[in-house]
Amino acid sequence: MKDLVQSVKPRVFQQRGGKVTRSKVWLKNELIRVGLAESLSTYVMMSLGLGSVAQVVTGQGAFGQYLSINLGFGLAVAMGSHVGGKISGAHMNGAVSFTMCVFRRLPWKMLPLYISAQLLGSFLAAGTIYAVYYEAIHDYCRGNLTVTGEKATAGIFATYPAPYLSLIAGFFDQVFGTAMLLLCLMALSDQKNKPAPAGSEPAFAGFLVLLIGISLGSNSGYAINPTRDIAPRVFTAMAGWGSDVFRAGNGWWWVPLVAPPIGGVLGAGLYKAVVELHHPHLSKAGGEMVEEAVPLDKEINTIENILITLATLGIQRWIKFRIVSFYM
Repeated sequence: MKDLVQSVKPRVFQQRGGKVTRSKVWLKNELIRVGLAESLSTYVMMSLGLGSVAQVVTGQGAFGQYLSINLGFGLAVAMGSHVGGKISGAHMNGAVSFTMCVFRRLPWKMLPLYISAQLLGSFLAAGTIYAVYYEAIHDYCRGNLTVTGEKATAGIFATYPAPYLSLIAGFFDQVFGTAMLLLCLMALSDQKNKPAPAGSEPAFAGFLVLLIGISLGSNSGYAINPTRDIAPRVFTAMAGWGSDVFRAGNGWWWVPLVAPPIGGVLGAGLYKAVVELHHPHLSKAGGEMVEEAVPLDKEINTIENILITLATLGIQRWIKFRIVSFYM
C-alpha cells in the first residue's frame, strides 16, 4: 500500500505527422479520481474477503475452514491494492488513513474523502455478498437471521468477540493487531531499510494481513479496520438482523471502531522511534542512494576520545579510592 496519493498523467501513445495524440482523461478532478479508486479498491477487497467468510459459514465446513478465510482476506487485500494503488494508495482501512495523516504522509483535508470512500465501498460490498449468498444464508439459518447462537450469520459481515473475551481484552486485541499492521507496513515502505521490491507491495501487504489473521484472529476476527467493520454492521442492521448487531458482545461494536486508529498510531510511531529516525543520511551517487561513509580518521579519533575518557574516569576513581583509604 502506498503512503502518498500519486497523480496519474495522460500517457502519450501515438504520434502522426508531428502531432502528438494523448489518451483521454475522463476525470480531471483529482479528488474524484482518488475517491472512486479508494471506493473500488475497498469494494474489491471487502467483496472477496466477505465472500470467503460466507462460503465457509454457509458451507458448514464443506467449502473451507478458518484458514481459507485468512487466505481469502489476504489475497483480497492484494487485489484491492492493485486496483487503486497508484491513484489513491489503496488504504482500504480507516486506521491506515488516519495514521498516514498523523505522520504527515497524507493531508488531513483528504481524510474525510478516504473514510467516506472506504465506508461506501464496504457497505456496497456487504450488500453484494448478501445478494450473492442470499439463498445460501437463508437455507443455512432457515430464514432466522441471528447475531449469536449456533446458526448465527451476522459474523459473515462484521466482527464479534469470542464468548470468553471481555471488552478490555478485546480493546487491547484490536490495538495490538492494528499496531502490528502499521508497524510492518511502515517497514515495508521504508526505502532506507528492507522495503518490499517495487511492484510487489500489494503481495506483501496481503501476506501481512494473512499473517495477522493466522496469529491474531481467534479472539475477535481481527477487524483491525474501523471502516471495514462499521459499514457492514450498519448494513446487517438494515437488512434484517436488527439492533442486535450493536448490542451483541456487551456492545462490542465501538471497539473495532475506536481501537484500530489508536493501535495504528502506536505501531507506526514505535517503528519511527526505534528504527526510522535512526537511519544514517543517504547521498546520491550515480543515480543511486548510497549510505554516507564516516571517514576513517574520524572513526579513529572517536575511538581515541572514548579510550581517553574511560582512562581518565578510571584514574579519577583510583585517586578517590586511595584518598578515602588514607583517611579511614
